[in-house]
Amino acid sequence: MYFNARYPILPARLYHQQPPTPLKGPKAGHFNETLAEQLQWSAQDKAEWVEICSGQKTFEEFKPLAMVYAGHQFGQWAGQLGDGRGLLIAQILDKDQQTIDLHLKGAGATPYSRMGDGRAVLRSVIREYLAGHALNSLGIASSNAVGFTSSAQGVQREKLEPGAMMLRTSDCHIRLGHFEWINQYQPDLLAEFTQKCIEWHYPECLQAEQPICAFATQVIQRTAVMIAKWQLVGFAHGVMNTDNLNITGSTLDFGPYGFMERFRPNWINNHSDYQGRYTYQQQPSIGHWNLWTWLNNLIPLCPADYDKEQWKQDLAACLEHYEPTFLEHYKLGLSQKMGLPSFHKDSFDCAMAFLRILQSEQLDYTQSFIRLQNHAYEAIKDDCLDRRQFEAFLAQYESIREHQNIEELDAAMQLANPHYILRNHMAQKAIELAEADDFSEVERLFQLLSTPFTQQLELERAEDLGPLPSDVPEVMVSCSS
Repeated sequence: MYFNARYPILPARLYHQQPPTPLKGPKAGHFNETLAEQLQWSAQDKAEWVEICSGQKTFEEFKPLAMVYAGHQFGQWAGQLGDGRGLLIAQILDKDQQTIDLHLKGAGATPYSRMGDGRAVLRSVIREYLAGHALNSLGIASSNAVGFTSSAQGVQREKLEPGAMMLRTSDCHIRLGHFEWINQYQPDLLAEFTQKCIEWHYPECLQAEQPICAFATQVIQRTAVMIAKWQLVGFAHGVMNTDNLNITGSTLDFGPYGFMERFRPNWINNHSDYQGRYTYQQQPSIGHWNLWTWLNNLIPLCPADYDKEQWKQDLAACLEHYEPTFLEHYKLGLSQKMGLPSFHKDSFDCAMAFLRILQSEQLDYTQSFIRLQNHAYEAIKDDCLDRRQFEAFLAQYESIREHQNIEELDAAMQLANPHYILRNHMAQKAIELAEADDFSEVERLFQLLSTPFTQQLELERAEDLGPLPSDVPEVMVSCSS
């Protein structure tokens, strides 16, 4: 590995250094060889991946640390939070010379554990491991993981479960909540911390007339793009607290996430979300709310010779980039999924008509787009109770596509519509087998999700291609992990 330790140069008040606490009887779970290659792991690193991913081996070049941050959780100020069960164990350069964080999850209690045990269970580790891999394969910026390990040590949740650790990678673990914590508890560090964030992650902003506003605008735009891409594949994060969004617009902290199956925009995938704050349809507005909350923490950075009211207006103007950026990427992506020309004045309305059919008929989101892509219009209509509604849509759809380059539009569809998403019941089956020390289903899903836009008849199973029957209970997912 090629180390590039950056975070430890910040003031020590921003973190606590400590070694991981390994679990008893660590066992190999799954290893992401392709990612290890990208991270320039040596042959020895790869040979010792179980030791590294289970906290038994650390590095002289980087002393592990837990970050402190704060946040708004479910819209309420939660005060000091922090890495309660994870440690940043290294920062290294990948093949593209980008600095990547190695973050060990389940590494034991820290000063920020808030009465927690600092552990992770195999169930949640497998869900995060597969979800990060799935989103990266779908072309959505996300944390990923080099590997995970199980153990012989039990961890108590609703029941006793196998303890596990995962080595997560991300381009950034600095959250919106870092700024909230600093502004609330150590305001004298705000200017230095923000300057380092810009230098490390947005160096081009240093040349702007107002570097902080340029930085804020970039964070806002990247977040908007990320959420637009979530919406396009039907991904619901489930717990979009301010401490679960980072400053580079890459997906972080998979808890009770879900890939939507039957198209239900108000689907509550997190059964700890009693008010439905973080449903699929709410994600764009919650992203806006989180960024507005974050921008308030930049107000103290007003230049000494600048009018403070004007500074507030300048920061508010940064947020005005959010909605048009989101809509631009969502509308373009939806046109591609539909096989419609993005420039046509009726393409978006036609796409909305299709989504209304999916919602009213409770059709599978992912497979309905695949059927549309395959021109299997009769198959979609046969699943509709209101066949006239579909016929009206189809007439508009074919009218818009008439006189267009159909081959080009269909080629765009194939790049935009995955055959496979990580359905909760797929992950659950892999978890149940893994808890019996059988990781074969984790491996199958890992391979299946590696190329989601290509049909893999030799790997796929019928249950990968649709929701469970309506008489089978839904897999319940909550914040417990």
